[in-house]
Amino acid sequence: MKIFQREQRSLFGEILDWMLTPLLLLWPVSLVLTWLVAQGIAGKPFDRALEYNAGALAQRIAVHADKAQFRLPLPARELLRTDDAESVYYQVLGPHGELLGGLKDLPAPPDDERLTMGETRLREVNYKGVDLRVAYLWVRLDLPDARPALVQVGESMDRRSLLATEIVKGVMLPQFVILPLAVLLVWLALVQAIKPLHRLEERIRARKPDDLSALEVDAVPMEVAPLVASVNDLLMRLKDSIATQKRFLADAAHQLKTPLAGLRMQADLAQRQGANAEELKQSLRQIGRSSIRATHTVNQLLALARAESSGTVLAHTPCDLAKLTMDVVRDCVPRALEKSIDLGYEGVEPGNPGTVIPGNLTLLKEMVRNLVDNAINYTPSSTARPGIITARVLLDPFSGALVLQVEDNGPGIPAAERSLVFQPFYRALGNEADGSGLGLPIVQEIAGQHHAEISVEDHRPGQVPPGTTFTLRFSRIADRT
Repeated sequence: MKIFQREQRSLFGEILDWMLTPLLLLWPVSLVLTWLVAQGIAGKPFDRALEYNAGALAQRIAVHADKAQFRLPLPARELLRTDDAESVYYQVLGPHGELLGGLKDLPAPPDDERLTMGETRLREVNYKGVDLRVAYLWVRLDLPDARPALVQVGESMDRRSLLATEIVKGVMLPQFVILPLAVLLVWLALVQAIKPLHRLEERIRARKPDDLSALEVDAVPMEVAPLVASVNDLLMRLKDSIATQKRFLADAAHQLKTPLAGLRMQADLAQRQGANAEELKQSLRQIGRSSIRATHTVNQLLALARAESSGTVLAHTPCDLAKLTMDVVRDCVPRALEKSIDLGYEGVEPGNPGTVIPGNLTLLKEMVRNLVDNAINYTPSSTARPGIITARVLLDPFSGALVLQVEDNGPGIPAAERSLVFQPFYRALGNEADGSGLGLPIVQEIAGQHHAEISVEDHRPGQVPPGTTFTLRFSRIADRT
């Protein structure tokens, strides 16, 4: 049950609901219980009075000449009348059931009730439409073979109900003042208790947009401390993310600056006076190469951005890793032939159930393409000594893991630089190959999104050149289902 309904949930309102709802629901229950208790309290003095009157009337029974007699003086009769409006209900029956005094038709006790001399009992009866509370007792008489005499004294239930009502009024009427006061005090207490949250809100609103420092955990209540700690953790991660983005943008601007500067320089050279046709062609060739490099860098930047943001955007579907690897190798063959590189595929044939993984086809192709392009860029080759690049898709017979390998016979990557090559824009020193330094970071990002581990090692340890082998190990088949 919600007393205060709102379109948007409010912590203040929720607490107020949970505090006031039980209070307002228990109030009617308290009223009923008070009425029942008041009935019991109001009845006790009246019952004691009835018992006393019944005993007093029993003492007025006497035996004269072997005959039971009952005499009630007028003053004693007036004692039975509690007030002017109250009727007197009493009855005295002799040992033979004869009426000695009082009302003749007052209901008698049940016939099956066991007779107990001198014990006053109470019961409720209806006499001519009036509910009566009756006290009665059996009186033993000094007569031979005589039944005991019966004495009954009754009164209506109206005065009891009136007293119970007065008790309830005396108890419940003050609550009509106390209940609103309690609601007001609860409201004020909640307003005071929630002030630390308002102060926290004010501190956050007063911050500058670039202020990502941690909030003070000690300045908030203990119950809010976990929330503030979570916000601090989010701020730290956001700070790291912004720093990474700033560094990435700075590196990207630096990388684009070189080809754009080359374009501008070559354009200036082409426009100089006295330039012949050959020099103009040379400048145009340089402009073409610089534009290709700039285009490649921009495409790689877009690919990296797409890979980093695709975790929650692009859906995963079953992908045959062997088939898409063969497709990438087939697409890269013309470029490999231009450099006299022997590019091929080995391993599991497409269609094998073990090579199907859940993933994004576009990103997986981008990952394999970057590995193959990276190998083509950094593998020296000539007609006399052609480079060799092999792409493999294998199934580990022991662990059931799916493995993708791209190996070459190039100069290799020193062990000290193998962890650095996955950083954006990093390029190994002493290498003249064209590249943006973004291919391997793209590979690592896509591999992480597909639960694959990437490693780098020498293709031919101990030989010169050692070559390089990039290995991507996907999770087991059982884990991918």
